[in-house]
Amino acid sequence: MTTDILVPDIGDFKDVEVIDVLVKPGDRIELETPLITLETEKATMDVPASAAGVVKMVAVKKGDRVSKGSLVLTLDASAGESASGQRTADSGREEQAAVERAPAASTESSVPPAVPDSSPSAVRRPSVTSSYDFDVVVLGSGPGGYTAAFRAADLGMKTALIERWPQLGGVCLNVGCIPSKALL
Repeated sequence: MTTDILVPDIGDFKDVEVIDVLVKPGDRIELETPLITLETEKATMDVPASAAGVVKMVAVKKGDRVSKGSLVLTLDASAGESASGQRTADSGREEQAAVERAPAASTESSVPPAVPDSSPSAVRRPSVTSSYDFDVVVLGSGPGGYTAAFRAADLGMKTALIERWPQLGGVCLNVGCIPSKALL
């Protein structure tokens, strides 16, 4: 069964240049294997395989321009399934042989792996000691989070910024980098 692999939705880009072709006809690829590398004005990105199989024909070459829906390659998906099934059977036999060759471990000297206690009493729950009332709660202090929190505060709303880390920060948002963060 042949499958066409197309350029997926890569955002609001058209005629993006192919800067590298990472596969050739006859290559056996797995799901999510990078096929080609595209370069936009802002970034480079790999286009992953949406199916596994053997590459029959590559429709693009270095320097071509592609958009969403452009044909990247044709894949023989049935060859990939049978090959992966064969590989699974082979690896199963190899694992069985390795187990048979391995010396038996002494149960007295081996320490059982630590298993976390999952009983309800072992789960730590925060104790509620106070209550808060806010007009706006912003989850996450990324660039949009800071913007939303400051805008809400500028409009006179009681604002809370909730971050999973104990200290606010991030790329160019490190403590001391932006003086207005002291207001948070």
